Amino acid sequence: MKATVLLDNIGTEVLTGDWGLSFYIEYAGKKILLDAGGESCLFAENARKLGLSLADVDCAVLSHAHYDHADGMTAFFEENRTAKLFLQASCGENCWRVKEDHMKYIGIRTGMLEAYRDRLCRVQGDMELLPGVRLIGHHTPGLKKAGKREKMFLKDGENWVTDCFAHEQSLVFELEDGIVIFNSCSHGGADNIIREAAAVYPGRRIRTMVGGFHLHNKTDEYIRALAHRMRETGVEEIYTGHCTGENGYRVLREELGGMAHQLHVGLEMEF
Repeated sequence: MKATVLLDNIGTEVLTGDWGLSFYIEYAGKKILLDAGGESCLFAENARKLGLSLADVDCAVLSHAHYDHADGMTAFFEENRTAKLFLQASCGENCWRVKEDHMKYIGIRTGMLEAYRDRLCRVQGDMELLPGVRLIGHHTPGLKKAGKREKMFLKDGENWVTDCFAHEQSLVFELEDGIVIFNSCSHGGADNIIREAAAVYPGRRIRTMVGGFHLHNKTDEYIRALAHRMRETGVEEIYTGHCTGENGYRVLREELGGMAHQLHVGLEMEF
């Protein structure tokens, strides 16, 4: 399989970077789009520059209900008229976070889910997307603690509910020699996500974890502890960027050495 980064914070001289993530994944003759970045829709421009056709994508996946992964999907729906978008059933236009003592909306662009309702496939927990490919929802209990730490909430009518990230899902590929896990922001904890996938594939080698780890706002101590827990899962390598942040990657690299690789726009990963 091959995965190409269409969008990440880090660009190149030719390919433009932006806050968000998007991957073009080729597996067993199928093409999957994972996330589409924000409203700039730069993922689509980068795909054209890389010679990758969004019209040829067989299905799309939304990792979670935040704007910097979802809002570019409008451009995808315009270029691809048939592929369905698979998202967790709990995904809504209701994600907020506290910033500078005010509530800031960070969810899917208002009205998008209704406008494209015929293109959506809502997933309850885990589901086989294609032979050898699974969507895995969170199984780890107590993830409201992570929502509280991140100051992230869901708007439920007139009430605020701490986000437990039930709208987040992993995309997992089965290879002959192990599994490859994608989770774009890992709000539920990168170590938890690896364990959730390993439980679905007991005894399988955990080759790679790819995605953002939401460390841009974390202390070095927190990041070092996470690196230790990730090593304990048995994962053999990681590719990370976006919300991991520059310092997050630096500390992970110090702790994990050659296991850790930096994402950037245009990077091709072959497994």
